[in-house]
Amino acid sequence: MKRNQFAFGLGTIGRDMVYTMISMYLMFYMTDVLELSTATLWWVTGIILATRVFDAVNDPFMGIIVDNTKTRFGKFKPWIAFGAVASGILTVLMFTDFHLSETAFIVIFAITYLIWEICYTTNDIAYWSMLPSLSINQREREKMGSIARICANIGLFFVVAGIVPITTSFGNQLGSLQKGYFVFAIMIVTIMIIGQSITLFGVKEPNIIVEKNEHTKLKELVSTIFKNDQLIIIAVSMVFFMLGYMTTTSFGLYFFKYAYGDEGMYSVFALILGVSQITALLLFPLTSKYFSRGILYTFATILVVIGYIVFFFAPTNTMVFIGIAGVLIFIGEAFIQLLMLLFLTDTVDYGHWKFGRRNDSITFSMQPFIYKMGGAIASAIVGAVVIISGIKDANSAADVSPEGLLMMKTAMLVFPLVCIVIGYLVYKKFFKLDKAMYDRIILDLEERGDIETAKK
Repeated sequence: MKRNQFAFGLGTIGRDMVYTMISMYLMFYMTDVLELSTATLWWVTGIILATRVFDAVNDPFMGIIVDNTKTRFGKFKPWIAFGAVASGILTVLMFTDFHLSETAFIVIFAITYLIWEICYTTNDIAYWSMLPSLSINQREREKMGSIARICANIGLFFVVAGIVPITTSFGNQLGSLQKGYFVFAIMIVTIMIIGQSITLFGVKEPNIIVEKNEHTKLKELVSTIFKNDQLIIIAVSMVFFMLGYMTTTSFGLYFFKYAYGDEGMYSVFALILGVSQITALLLFPLTSKYFSRGILYTFATILVVIGYIVFFFAPTNTMVFIGIAGVLIFIGEAFIQLLMLLFLTDTVDYGHWKFGRRNDSITFSMQPFIYKMGGAIASAIVGAVVIISGIKDANSAADVSPEGLLMMKTAMLVFPLVCIVIGYLVYKKFFKLDKAMYDRIILDLEERGDIETAKK
């Protein structure tokens, strides 16, 4: 259903703008805009790590709540609406300078950031767990997933490419860079609310799944997750991939400011990568007609490996090799991100087939769990490296020592590459839910009366 494809996909443009702003630039905002002291920054780094780990562990409990929700609007939309509004307000607050003392700042930041994580989770789990209920046809899911990931990447790269020029422009007009970030936060939150409204009012859930009104009990949470062996395998693979991906992207602005020496080129680089990644996502439905998902994952991983190697050895006085490396990395990572989403979606049907009960939201709670764990560790790595390497106290690239630069490049490129390769090897060795097995599962579910139709 084309209406659902676009109404669902458009909802994630603003969501990913907000998530990108928080996950990739909140630390930069505090180090280079608010210019927090080193002691306060250590506290902030620890708070982000602890909060994300806590909220990640909390995600499956939110999955139970969504799965057990029964309203006239369905089980997904009420939580999508609440999470969007609440996390949007808190996003603006985090980019508001209340001129607090350092102690007060640490306390207020810890409370605000924790509540933001919880509110965003309610939206994120409900939003993505709606996807399996919209179609049980793999081709239709690929189209819907592709559109959603394209929209997500439009949001992501709008922020990545636009944050420097837009915040600088607003800052010049309003008198400070901090005010530029504040207005930019208001702008992307407004886009998120508009996009989420399109999903809320535009998506119509088809009556595919036969509801059996079985509630998942709290004590069943662990078994629901860990007995789904294919879910666990893809979750482990995703953890390693997202850890690598988010560590690299979180260092991006630091790299161009302190290694390349031209902060302005970051936006140009991001724009090129954004176009590359969106093009890759547009091509995915076409390539998936001729190649299996396993072959596409292997091809994407090869591109990523080549890209990281080229990037590490690329000279920092020219954009040629850096640009080529970036295109290779982000084309490959675009394919892997979409494949991970599709693998996770299929594990919902696998769990339904294996246990006789459908747990969309508990299954999809693993996605924000993984993103947050990856983001938490990535933020901790970035915070520690920025302080230890001397970047925190540097004013320009000339102030960073060769040892400090090597430390940043190693953390940005070598560590992530190892993680991404490990994630691929885990998938290759243990994930068995291919198309043939999935087709058998759908046929069995149809024969059991658990689904009403299985369009081929």
